[in-house]
Amino acid sequence: MAAWSSITRELRNGRPVVVKTTEYDARLEADGLRSLAEAGAPVPTIISVDTHRLVLEEVGGPADWEGLGRALARCHRASADRYGYHIDNVIGPLPQSNRWDGSWSNFFIEQRLSPYLGDLPAELGDRIRARIDSGHLEALLEHGQLPSLVHGDLWSGNIVDGRWLIDPAVHYADRELDLAFAAVFGGIPNVMWEAYREVWPLDDGWEERRPLLQLYHLLVHVRLFGGGYVRMVAERLTGLGW
Repeated sequence: MAAWSSITRELRNGRPVVVKTTEYDARLEADGLRSLAEAGAPVPTIISVDTHRLVLEEVGGPADWEGLGRALARCHRASADRYGYHIDNVIGPLPQSNRWDGSWSNFFIEQRLSPYLGDLPAELGDRIRARIDSGHLEALLEHGQLPSLVHGDLWSGNIVDGRWLIDPAVHYADRELDLAFAAVFGGIPNVMWEAYREVWPLDDGWEERRPLLQLYHLLVHVRLFGGGYVRMVAERLTGLGW
């Protein structure tokens, strides 16, 4: 979902790099990559960055899906005392609010769902609002989770050669958010998730929470592309019994 273009170049010393030209502030992406690296996630090294250009080392295989799963679990262990992040950033070309909040359910409702509900057909938006007002979302979202450092835009297109993570939209959230989004489009082998769960098993009830957590990324896609993503939102609501 990133709004950028890239070309491969070599530095004078022959080191291959990827030069990304971005519509958004490239320093936001660099900040996210640094946070992931500090938490133990495999990401490209930042060579240089300015407002609209990010130069990264070129990375590649061989694939190590198991190692990536274990690294992601360790990355999710990086925690904070609240949900959010120290700066707002972007998800694809869209701004992403990360205002600190002590409540996961309130953070998710106010900063992830509510800004996008107006993009839906009224009937779908009303179905979600009704569950917010009734407390259904809060009851489903809360399961004693810690704020975890998440990639925030985890799908197969943001994984290079089964080994490296790129294009993050980092913040502190329920770690299940990364796993839920990764399941929307598929393309990530089960061995990665098996390795993840060996390091950190998922809490009971994750299957029930997954469709709700997927709504954020689907709503982002509705705003960007409309069309079939509205149908996918409706399918998630039906699956939740809403």
